This record gives sequence, structure tokens and C-alpha cells, in this order.
Amino acid sequence: MPMFVQAACWGLLAGSGLLIGAVVAVAFGGRLPHRMIAAVMGFGGGVLIAVLSVDLMDSAFEDGGPIAATFGFLFGAAAFSAINWRLAQHGARHRNRCGDCVEQPSEAEHKGSGLAIAVGAVLDGVPESLVIGLSLLGGGKIGLGLVAGFFLANVPQGLSSASGMKKAGRSSRYIFSLWAGILLSSGMAAAAGYLVLGTAAPALPATILAFAAGGVLAMLAESMIPEAFADAQPFIGLITVVGFLVAFLIIKMHA
Repeated sequence: MPMFVQAACWGLLAGSGLLIGAVVAVAFGGRLPHRMIAAVMGFGGGVLIAVLSVDLMDSAFEDGGPIAATFGFLFGAAAFSAINWRLAQHGARHRNRCGDCVEQPSEAEHKGSGLAIAVGAVLDGVPESLVIGLSLLGGGKIGLGLVAGFFLANVPQGLSSASGMKKAGRSSRYIFSLWAGILLSSGMAAAAGYLVLGTAAPALPATILAFAAGGVLAMLAESMIPEAFADAQPFIGLITVVGFLVAFLIIKMHA
């Protein structure tokens, strides 16, 4: 099987967590208890922190050196925050929120918010897929810990965001179409990450890897953590630590 096809398949597998979370949210009509969703988001946040710190930035530093890793990381975070700020002006600020105090706007409340939320969801998911494609460069084997970490983190994202969409009155067709489209985008982004950078000098993939890592961490800080710690339940910090530990052990055992 060509390597870019393998990258696409792994990207689809990691991104499928988003669709699974959305299916569960729609099945319950968006009525899942906020504290339960917050707990899952906290766990997913811990998973992402482990993937970023133990795998992505370490690889970027080793392959590209401190300058490439630092530049890519900061630029990725700045790019995500700038685009996220712009999308927030059009109704996508709370696209991953489902709480009673802060909810997504409906289309009637904020015209164009549906499209902004869709673009924001793609913005959240694509950097992870690029990382998967980059990890296969040079004929390397995919890190199962990397894919498992992204999958585990994607489930709560899909769960919380789809629950918020349902509460905002968006149809099940809209929700499933959105997440199915993002799933396909994840596969294509993973394939593109391999194809476009397959012949590049080592420093460039390392910079892009750090760029994606910075974007993912910015997304975590601006999107997942606020939902996990809003009306925080007891031991949410412990739940986040457990998520980190699970991902850390998976990555280390499959290194």
C-alpha cells in the first residue's frame, strides 16, 4: 500500500474519534450531563498534553533543532489564535461548549455561525492529521501511541461540540455532515502531510510538526480546557492527570 494511502488511513482512524463522539451526543439528543462531558474533556486534555510534550515537540526538536522547533511552535500557536479570534467574531467562539451558562449560538441568534463553527471544527482537527502524515516521512512506521492519543482526545471534542450544536437547535443531518466532512479532511490532510513534504529538507517537516503542535496546544487552551473546567467537578485535575498518564504509557510502550 502506498505510504500516502497509509497516512490517509491512519488520519481517518484518529479522526474517527470526532464522529464517534458526535454519534453519542446525537443519540442522547444533546442531553448528556455537562459534568460528565467536562470529565471526558479533562481526560482528553490530559491526553493531548502528553502527546504534545512527549512525542511531537521532542521529535521536532531532535529532527530540526531548537530554532526550528521554537519558531514552528510559536508560529503555530499564533496562527491558530488569530484565526480562532476571527472565527469568534462570527459566532464560533463557543463551538466546543455545551454547558448551561455558555452555549453555542443558533443560526437565528447569529447569522453565519453555522459556517463559522464548521470552519472552526476543521481548524481544530487538521493539524493533528498533518502530524500523522509527517510521522511517516522517510519510510518510518506510524506511532500507535500518537494515533491512539489523537483518537482518545477527539472523542470528547466531538461529544462536547455536537452536544452544543444539538442544544443550539442544529439538525442531526447538519451535525453528521459536518463531522463526516471533517473526518474526510483528516484523511486528506494526513496524506497531504506526507506527499507535500516527502522530499523536503529535514528542518522543514520538523518546523511544520512544531507548528501543528503549537496549534493543537493553543486549541487545547482556548477550546477544550475552558469546557473541562467550567463549573468544575471534584477531582477534574486528577481526571486530567489520568488522561496524561494513559497517553504517556501508550506512547512509551509503542516507541
